Amino acid sequence: MSPPSLISPENALNSSTAGLELLSSAVVMVSADRSVCYVNPSAEHLFATSSRQCLGHHLSALLGDLPGLWAALDNALANNWSHTGQNLAVKRPGLSALHLDCTASPVDLPPARLLLEFRPLDAQLKVAREEKLAEQQQANRELVRNLAHEIKNPLGGIRGSAQLLERELDDPQWREYTQVIIAEVDRLQDLMNRLLNSHRMMHPSIVNVHDVLERVLRLIQAEFPGITVRRDYDVSLPHLTADREQLIQAVLNISRNAAQAMEGAGVVVLRTRAARQVTVAKRRHKLALELQVIDNGPGIPDEIRDTIFYPLVSGREGGTGLGLSIAQSFVEQHQGTIDIESEPGRTCFTILLPITQA
Repeated sequence: MSPPSLISPENALNSSTAGLELLSSAVVMVSADRSVCYVNPSAEHLFATSSRQCLGHHLSALLGDLPGLWAALDNALANNWSHTGQNLAVKRPGLSALHLDCTASPVDLPPARLLLEFRPLDAQLKVAREEKLAEQQQANRELVRNLAHEIKNPLGGIRGSAQLLERELDDPQWREYTQVIIAEVDRLQDLMNRLLNSHRMMHPSIVNVHDVLERVLRLIQAEFPGITVRRDYDVSLPHLTADREQLIQAVLNISRNAAQAMEGAGVVVLRTRAARQVTVAKRRHKLALELQVIDNGPGIPDEIRDTIFYPLVSGREGGTGLGLSIAQSFVEQHQGTIDIESEPGRTCFTILLPITQA
């Protein structure tokens, strides 16, 4: 008779959590004293942490101080029943606030005693809002491109007529007016070209995103000497297939917009992280690149926050409003998304790009 197999508590927990790795919802397991025993990849992404950083620590390291939840979890343990908490406000220093629903269920996987499932309250609302916003922006871009085509054609005639008129004028004072006409036509033609070229054909290649960011860093430092650019890179990120020049232009436009908003004096942080088990542009991806451009400027005015990516919308006097619109177009051509969070003292643009493993 063969001896019975011995399974350690740790192996039992590991074997039981294997199926949780692929869940899109955030799952955390805690012991009786609320120490974290397990977090799945979705929870790592939701709480902007890693299992190495939170395993063995109190649940408050993820959620902050929530006395009401602690009492409810103790009650669930004592009575061996489930608990659902709604609209939990999770606030942690240096991170964006989260509003979550939480379901706690008793489990018997020592040392784990409770399984907590977290669902962002605004997830569905955010998806619906992004879809509606994408449709509106696409309609606006089509309208602007059509207008650009219609405007570009007569501009050539106006410029040619001004040049012919200039040859017929002997008075230098009158020639100054034709020079103004020609200069303004050239400016408008450049604007129209930028509107029309934002959807040029992609030229994909294997790209190291940190090479892209280093290029942006050098350009920003050269153009804005008073701006401090800081790196916060995850150097373990794999390469991705992308159009290098489009990525440079997209991140440069966002960084330049931040530098201009801070009037050339402030801090810009270029940050990269791996995002696992995320939905990007309605598709689920095991791995994605999360690229953030963070500045400590005045923030985006409320009146243009919802239209900041529209063409010709700018919060800066004299701005064309094309930089962020072009950045968004390039990101969308990479099947990615771009989002923004802004308040006085902190504005964060987040780009998510799927990484396809060969």
